[in-house]
Amino acid sequence: MAHNAGEEVDYEGLGEHTGLGINMLAGALAGISEHAVMFPVDSIKTRMQVFSASPAAVYSGIGNAFTRISSTEGSRALWRGVASVIAGAGPAHAVYFGTYEGVKELAGGNREGHQFAATALAGACATITSDALMNPFDVIKQRMQVHGSEFRSGITAAKTIFRNEGLAAFYVSYPTTLTMTVPFTAVQFSAYEYFKDTLNPSGAYSPLTHVTAGGLAGGIAAAVTNPLDVAKTLLQTRGTTTDPELRNARGMVDALKIIGRRDGPKGFLRGLTPRVVTFMPSNALCWLSYEFFKKVMKEYNYI
Repeated sequence: MAHNAGEEVDYEGLGEHTGLGINMLAGALAGISEHAVMFPVDSIKTRMQVFSASPAAVYSGIGNAFTRISSTEGSRALWRGVASVIAGAGPAHAVYFGTYEGVKELAGGNREGHQFAATALAGACATITSDALMNPFDVIKQRMQVHGSEFRSGITAAKTIFRNEGLAAFYVSYPTTLTMTVPFTAVQFSAYEYFKDTLNPSGAYSPLTHVTAGGLAGGIAAAVTNPLDVAKTLLQTRGTTTDPELRNARGMVDALKIIGRRDGPKGFLRGLTPRVVTFMPSNALCWLSYEFFKKVMKEYNYI
């Protein structure tokens, strides 16, 4: 049914009254937008986190990495693996936002005031379900991003990893991913709701509010969870190295011990700057896209 242009939509009530289909479709579109736009910076983050014996794969910063990768491998190298992450991001973000809105409503997160516990619970549940779907795609992505990767196709990468390392290779980092992303998402959603309500008490649709709140929430959550992201990268790229200690890392505890022993405390800060630089704008774009698509679909009664 067409939307009456003169009718004002209760925008901030969308989370409570919008159907699951709208939330999931909006989430899928937001996830694809987020990952595609910031992918080159994510590739740099991965390379800066990987332990490499090759001097050619050691970078001093984002600018240095961008210049060297572009000049020696071509700018297309920064986009290797983007198809894999987009293929996974759509379904994973659909599940992510659908779960978030559903659990938030059940937990009372749509009541007046800052419902930190409800939004944190909703964010954690959303992460557990979406990461189970996304983890294999993330492994393929990082195998394609590393310096000297042999893979130019996500399908080829998936087949090779499965043949050489088995199904477990796609989920060896899943416990670490959850350990990282559950607090990441809890912090992100709670911070986002807080900043959104603080910056926009009226609840009117405000793209600037969603961009600002999303960016701040993403930056804070990314910085807090960076040590676990370094461990996750070590586990997901272990099959690309000949270093026996790295190759035999069996889980999060092994990864954290290796990082601490080899690099000390600064090892847990590997890739911090590109991670924050990635998450602030990508999170801002993700929330902007999500709120926009949700608003449009609600206005025109797309269920």
